[in-house]
Amino acid sequence: MVEELGQIFESSGVVVVAHYAGLTVVEMQDLRSRMRAAGGSVRVAKNKLAKIALEGKPGASIGKLLTGMTVLSYSEDPVAAAKVADEYAKSNPKFEILGGAMGETALDVAGVKAVAQLPSREELIASVVACIGAPASSIAGAIGAPASNIASILSTIEERAEAA
Repeated sequence: MVEELGQIFESSGVVVVAHYAGLTVVEMQDLRSRMRAAGGSVRVAKNKLAKIALEGKPGASIGKLLTGMTVLSYSEDPVAAAKVADEYAKSNPKFEILGGAMGETALDVAGVKAVAQLPSREELIASVVACIGAPASSIAGAIGAPASNIASILSTIEERAEAA
């Protein structure tokens, strides 16, 4: 269990720690399914084991957050888990974000919310592809424009000749 938790802390882009006291099984399943859909996971573990697993790992400073009924939300994408946790906390007051870690950097509640506002990896890839594709479509339009202009002019001349 400690090794598995250590892998989570070591390989995750972001880990969010939250209290979940009072969540029903259905609400916890909803959180898990939202996290899974975003490419993340949710893990409930004994705080003592999580603290042992954190020793010598990136983000070891979040050990102080592990008190009470805590749940770990994590993902490889440095934004996904924070985004889902933040959205879930807004819709369910029983889910209270305590903080988290992004690699070596410890995050407080405001830090998790700031990370949640960042675009996800997929959104960034889509914007880069759109930026790359835009000049290509502009070039294609510029190349095709003279031909369509000539065709339009010839069509107009032909219509005038037929009218006369």
